[in-house]
Amino acid sequence: MKEIKLVILSGKGGVGKSMLTSSLAMLFARKRRTVAVDCDVDAPNLAIWLGDPGNWREIKKISVSERAIIDDKRLTKKEKEECLRKCRFNALEIKEGRLRVNPFLCEGCGACEIFCPKGVVRMKSVKNAQVLVKKTRYGFPLISGQLFPGETGSGKIVTEIKKEAERIGRSFRWHSGLQSKPMLYVIDSAPGTGCPVTASLRDSNLAILLTEPTPSGFSDLKRVLGVVNYFNIPWALIINKWDINRNLSEKIEKWAGMKLLGKISYDKKIFRAVANLKPILKTELEAKREIKEIFKKVKKLLAKNFL
Repeated sequence: MKEIKLVILSGKGGVGKSMLTSSLAMLFARKRRTVAVDCDVDAPNLAIWLGDPGNWREIKKISVSERAIIDDKRLTKKEKEECLRKCRFNALEIKEGRLRVNPFLCEGCGACEIFCPKGVVRMKSVKNAQVLVKKTRYGFPLISGQLFPGETGSGKIVTEIKKEAERIGRSFRWHSGLQSKPMLYVIDSAPGTGCPVTASLRDSNLAILLTEPTPSGFSDLKRVLGVVNYFNIPWALIINKWDINRNLSEKIEKWAGMKLLGKISYDKKIFRAVANLKPILKTELEAKREIKEIFKKVKKLLAKNFL
């Protein structure tokens, strides 16, 4: 297999996906071609966990969405009201007698171009996000993305980010000792189960699920696992902050069985480290040792199934 895509998911936000993704990317990059991909386009922070939020080599605006432009001069009052009623997103409104588009509600589906009289509506592409590329100080590229405020289409943006990651990975100047190794994409997914998550999972080879021992964390884990199983992707589990609720952690461990890769302890010093742009692997925290042990198991899992 020439390329492997490892995606980190949680279902719930704030569980530690970016901490784990940054650490795994740094560890894998020592021995193989590794590309880190931040697919949480609503709140990208993988660069922060890598300790280098600035100095992007390339920033380009992209468009994966369209917005309706309306010329209603030929519309009667009845036709305007008819158009308004047919928009399922309620993005059309009548103001001062004129048919208008609410840009914050318009999904760019193009239906109004069809159901309104011909020539009244035309769809126009809008720049709704940006893709950012850099070479990290650890020798591997990071590809990230940012959806502009008020814009939609996060799932489509994730798809474009992954395409860019593949392009960068194949053209990147790798150390000669790494050229023969399969390319590994370590993907930091958005929380939840929506479009950006399904786009992150697409074509993935292995999903690492991360949870915390809270009722919402466990519940959201089961929900996102439903998506993973739908795509028939192999998975394994890690429990972060396991010691904040030992009873629930034990319950999750029993539920996971052989799928459990390991546990990471809660430590306030982790937040101090990221606030000072210090990656976990550059600290002497217990979490560093625990993540390294997890990394060994992830390597064995990949070697057994994909390498």
